[in-house]
Amino acid sequence: MDCIFCNIINKKQAADIVYENDKFIVFKDIKPSAPTHLLLLPKTHIVSVNHLEEKHKELIADLFFLAKKIAKEQGVDDGYRLFFSVGRKGGQTVDHLHLHLLGG
Repeated sequence: MDCIFCNIINKKQAADIVYENDKFIVFKDIKPSAPTHLLLLPKTHIVSVNHLEEKHKELIADLFFLAKKIAKEQGVDDGYRLFFSVGRKGGQTVDHLHLHLLGG
């Protein structure tokens, strides 16, 4: 498997990282659609929302709380958009679950 996001997580690919902990990494989208356009993703490789399992419930809850924290740190907590793309027909271009945060 050659996942660009796993390569970023494993520091084999460069990215403009704005946050990282043991479970998540957050970096700037290389083709931003807004002044603030970040990708928040779990370090665990999950292909998409369609591949979530019951065991991922806490991880996904933590992802949303992280989005709230990052939005505040980025100064866009007065209004921002969160979304997932699922599958190629849904606009997903990298097969690693990631949450878009757009603001500004």
